[in-house]
Amino acid sequence: MEETLQPKPNPFQRGLLYLFMQKSVTAVITPILHKVDGFFWKLSGGRFFFSSKLVGIPAFQITSIGAKSKQPRTLVLYGFSEDEKIALIASNFGQANNPSWYYNLKANPKCQVEWKGASREYIAHEAEGEEREKFWNLAVSYYKGYELYAIRAVHRRIPVMVLEPLK
Repeated sequence: MEETLQPKPNPFQRGLLYLFMQKSVTAVITPILHKVDGFFWKLSGGRFFFSSKLVGIPAFQITSIGAKSKQPRTLVLYGFSEDEKIALIASNFGQANNPSWYYNLKANPKCQVEWKGASREYIAHEAEGEEREKFWNLAVSYYKGYELYAIRAVHRRIPVMVLEPLK
């Protein structure tokens, strides 16, 4: 699964990302894209996420264990890969609380990542200091909406979770 930096979104994709960072659009499009992604994920044998191609940001299927339920939880998350590491931004679209997947990875850091037809185990940790700034800046270079989400999430600092492959 080794991959260096992804190409940046093209002008069309940047326009869509600008549209998607609007609060009213986010509320409508988020539940729809997850369903469409699930369809294309199955159709392509785990190699293709519609929303990822649409906006130019890599998407990963992550399976973790629920913090409270202790049950497997699988969802598609946007992330940013650098070498074998994957950074996930727990923006929750700037809402007041962190997303549930953040708490799941904090409580149970071992997870399964599927990407481009391959599946691999990873271990998660919350990035701090220079590591957090590096991945935060990388994410913002792809999607300026994270800066807007940070403003909306006035009472919390948006976490950055880094996934590293288990050896």
